[in-house]
Amino acid sequence: MEARAYLRYARISPRKVSIVLDLIRNKPADVAMAILKNTPKAASESLVKLLKSAMANAENNHNMDVSRLYVAECFVSPGPILKRIRPRAQGRAFRIEKRTSHVTLVLKEKE
Repeated sequence: MEARAYLRYARISPRKVSIVLDLIRNKPADVAMAILKNTPKAASESLVKLLKSAMANAENNHNMDVSRLYVAECFVSPGPILKRIRPRAQGRAFRIEKRTSHVTLVLKEKE
């Protein structure tokens, strides 16, 4: 039995999100929540919401025990890239790529 939660089209680079996900992989859910709340990274704020959502899904949809949950899987994949133009010298234009992320978080119960 597993509970999943998805964060789609997050306006943060997948590279930045994966750094924070590496901190919580295979940790108990309450420890993961504490780590995220004390990590000074931009991604941790949205990952706290995602973890809360996954825990709520586990409790309400799958009748799992919240105290025995752990982060079984967490990964990020790149979403669509928003392409923007930045003016440069002598009339040139440079492309700015604003990257987005799709994050998946899977919680399971410890036996």
